[in-house]
Amino acid sequence: MCGIAGIVSHKNVNQDLYDALTVLQHRGQDAAGIVTCENGRLHLRKDNGLTRDVFTAEQMVKLKGNMGIAHVRYPTAGCSNSSEAQPFYVNSPFGVTLAHNGNLTNTAQLKKELFIEDQRHLNTNSDSEVLLNIFAHELQQLGKLELNKNDIFKAVEGVHRRCKGAYAVVVMIPSIGIIGFRDPHGIRPIIFGERKTEQGTEYMIASESVALDVLGFEIIRDIKPGEAVFIEESGKLHTQQCSKTIDHCPCIFEYVYFARPDSIIDNISVYKARLRMGDKLAKKILKEWPDHNIDVVIPIPDTSRTSALEMAHTLGVKYREGFIKNRYIGRTFIMPGQQMRKKSVRQKLNAISLEFEGKNVLLVDDSIVRGTTSEQIIQMARDAGAKKVYFASAAPAVRYPNVYGIDMPAAHELIAHNRTDEEVCTAIGADKMIYQDLQDLIDSVRKGNTGIKHFDTSCFDHQYITGDIDDDYLQNIEALRNDAAQADQLIQTASIDMYNSK
Repeated sequence: MCGIAGIVSHKNVNQDLYDALTVLQHRGQDAAGIVTCENGRLHLRKDNGLTRDVFTAEQMVKLKGNMGIAHVRYPTAGCSNSSEAQPFYVNSPFGVTLAHNGNLTNTAQLKKELFIEDQRHLNTNSDSEVLLNIFAHELQQLGKLELNKNDIFKAVEGVHRRCKGAYAVVVMIPSIGIIGFRDPHGIRPIIFGERKTEQGTEYMIASESVALDVLGFEIIRDIKPGEAVFIEESGKLHTQQCSKTIDHCPCIFEYVYFARPDSIIDNISVYKARLRMGDKLAKKILKEWPDHNIDVVIPIPDTSRTSALEMAHTLGVKYREGFIKNRYIGRTFIMPGQQMRKKSVRQKLNAISLEFEGKNVLLVDDSIVRGTTSEQIIQMARDAGAKKVYFASAAPAVRYPNVYGIDMPAAHELIAHNRTDEEVCTAIGADKMIYQDLQDLIDSVRKGNTGIKHFDTSCFDHQYITGDIDDDYLQNIEALRNDAAQADQLIQTASIDMYNSK
């Protein structure tokens, strides 16, 4: 998962882009980057680390220009090499830069085409560089020295024709403008808005609406599946549908976990969706366990708070904060290596014993992926004096990998893969385990926008919307994502860093 932003303004955009990345930091903590354009010249800064660490005051001053794009990243194939920090750049034609959120599913085929047919060189293993070169090649095929809106939209049509998978993208072309576009399924979110100033209208594109809100931009709407938005450097806006076939199928995990609760995605309030998840899950408990003995509902911070609060209300039991979070520890399920994850959980949370002592506690999390965190948190609750520890997940059991931009682990590392709910309960050490039903999750989200007919729920039901995912593909993904492969990558990255520091 990544976060992207692009701004066309009448003043320097460096500070606005920096602020946007801090708001989108939850979407990626591995690397950050900003590229701006000043009189046709590009200024780029990117590196591994959090936004606040990548950009110093001295570096920010150098990022001059009235338009730019930005990116925060975590690796979708286990790689944390700084060479894959975005935005990416290719000099021909015109000097194109790109930032991408998602994951292409036909990357191997496209790499061959780029090398053999398009005669383009790739310098990283990132599918985002593949996407950039596909777009650049489509522009080059036009054979023009100057570009207009029709040329831009034609190039995006070429991307849709060749690329499969999930992609929400911002592209900048010096002296031309910024383009935002979304794959024909609209799997990953992307939205745009405007800000009125004395100098004229300014435009912004971002992964989530919260980035627009914080910077004072009024939301226009989400970019539609298969659509492109082109903002000229002068500030003129153009939009066009660039795919003949669309099938809107947004990723439901955005609403479960990734997006900020104050965001609106595809006209659906993330906060309201999570409230409904909690209500549905509580009603399931009341139906299947009417004589429950739950004394208190405690969320596992932060994402599950909204669902847990509504669960407590519907169940008619107390809601309490039982864990205090160290906010300087990153998200654990995307950390490479089991030992690093185990160590980070204890550093990440600390229990308030008074809320656990002698009580039957219902712990609520947004989802369970590996189960590493869940197991340790349940033990922490017992150590704090809980009499019984029940565990509820606002999402169904995660049994299959996500291939559309969320770095969920290899299938055999998912605790629910080939396990029943009862077996998961035993594995994590809970006294009782309650999962959300998939249909209840879908209904919780869809109620915000009944025009969306279906969602990508592949990590729950193995139904991959792009239709090109088979066992061979999943085996290749597993080879890239398993803990052993990530450990090897960490060693390689450390070796490179040591060499570069000499």
